[in-house]
Amino acid sequence: MGAPAKFLFDMDFAAPQPAKETAQDRAVAAAEMAKRLADAEARAYRAGFDAARNEAKAESDRRVALALEEIGIAIKAIAAGVTSVEDRMETEAVDVALAVARKLCTELMAAEPLAEIMALVSDCFRHLTATPHIVVRVNDALYDMAREQIEQLAKRSGFEGRLVILAEPDIATGDCRIEWADGGVTLDRSTIEAKINELVGRYMASRNQAGLPGQMK
Repeated sequence: MGAPAKFLFDMDFAAPQPAKETAQDRAVAAAEMAKRLADAEARAYRAGFDAARNEAKAESDRRVALALEEIGIAIKAIAAGVTSVEDRMETEAVDVALAVARKLCTELMAAEPLAEIMALVSDCFRHLTATPHIVVRVNDALYDMAREQIEQLAKRSGFEGRLVILAEPDIATGDCRIEWADGGVTLDRSTIEAKINELVGRYMASRNQAGLPGQMK
């Protein structure tokens, strides 16, 4: 038979004993723990969502900035291309205009070889009525026709000075030289055409120069 249990006199039987944990207490504790866990998960979710949203916005902003930069580069390239096309079209338009003018001038001269000569002679007669003498030099192939018309024009203009009309094989058809004592004037189509070409060349050169980078107004 075993030894009898000893009675411990230091135990205070009057002190309140801790209440035993009931199932309800455990349920409340579990619910509180679950609530805290849910709150923690919610905070973590919000923090993660905000971080992801900020990162996505930053990436979107970066993509938008890159896209705008590429659009700007494309617009500059298009603008440069349009300017180049405009310059080329203007140059071609000037070339076409000159070609048409030369063609019309050639056809007009063939149809009316004395038209410009008579216009210039008429202008001289109006301003040189008191001049002692005038010499008109024309192409020898036009001499007969030119002499008759110029003499009639001199009479109608009231020119009373000495009129000399000379045939010159070196003068191109449609050109002429008019001379008087202290002056003279020349109708030279090749010189006029060269001057026009020079002026057009200067104009186009100035346009091209104005379109260079760093010199845009």
